[in-house]
Amino acid sequence: MITFLTDPHAKALQMSNSSSISHFLLLALADTRQLQLLHFCLLLGISLAALLGNGLIISAVACGQHLHTPMFFFLLNLALTDLGSICTTVPKAMHNSLWDTSTISYTGCASQLFFFLFFITAEYFLLTIMCYDRFVSICKPLHYGTLLGSRACAHMAAAAWASAFLNALMHTANTFSLPLCHGNVLGQFFCEIPQILKLSCNKSYLRELGFLVFSIFLGLGCFVFIVFSYVQIFRAVLRIPSEQGRHKAFSTCLPHLAVVSLFMSTIMFAHLKPPSMSSPSLDLALSVPYSVVTPALNPLIYSLRNQELKAAVWTLMSGCFQEP
Repeated sequence: MITFLTDPHAKALQMSNSSSISHFLLLALADTRQLQLLHFCLLLGISLAALLGNGLIISAVACGQHLHTPMFFFLLNLALTDLGSICTTVPKAMHNSLWDTSTISYTGCASQLFFFLFFITAEYFLLTIMCYDRFVSICKPLHYGTLLGSRACAHMAAAAWASAFLNALMHTANTFSLPLCHGNVLGQFFCEIPQILKLSCNKSYLRELGFLVFSIFLGLGCFVFIVFSYVQIFRAVLRIPSEQGRHKAFSTCLPHLAVVSLFMSTIMFAHLKPPSMSSPSLDLALSVPYSVVTPALNPLIYSLRNQELKAAVWTLMSGCFQEP
């Protein structure tokens, strides 16, 4: 359970800058010991499911020669971002729930913020690239091999990872250079930029807000591209004469659309809701879907409708359990 700084020593800490803060206090997932242990078990189950699902996708795509296509190459990269994001936030939350603590070191908080931003931004860029892959595959099939050759795919994936790295580095360095004058209590179960900005001194956060506005416009640009692409995709699919052809086209697009919708809706509602709706419990409830649930659900969403992927995963699992 979180303890707030109310004694004279704590008040002195609140007026100091970030150089005197050695740790932060994260928001506890529950107040009672029984609920803490329950949350630990739930997080353990979700993280194991995410590790298993994404691990199977990575192994199946890497080992299956017939899956060495642009769509599955980007799916492998997406699985890596899901593994990275859930391994960044969940282990610390599990540790705090199991040992009934809420502390995270200053450097640990900075590292967690950097890696979470890195993986979550890379996932968004990869989802945008995967949308482009579906657009070219359905709307410009004759140019697919030219526009999405192996070198082009490698360059796009590298650009997504490099852009995510620079974005995370920029925001982390700028956020943790701000002087903090309002204590060290974060209203979230992991380190996140909006919660740290609430601790910054008056008007010292305006520079970071400028970076956030730039990132929001970049994200909106990707969102507009995704929407425009899917409008063109659905128009092209509806013109396919055979029902089997339409079904095959939809089977490759719907999983991606479902993942994009889940990812975007949870993040947008969590960070763009009116300030009057903001509360620690609501912020916590809204952050769990995009930080914990989505990385675990993505493998299930992709494997449900993709027959090639299901067959490759089944072959991989059968080979693992087959007797020598």
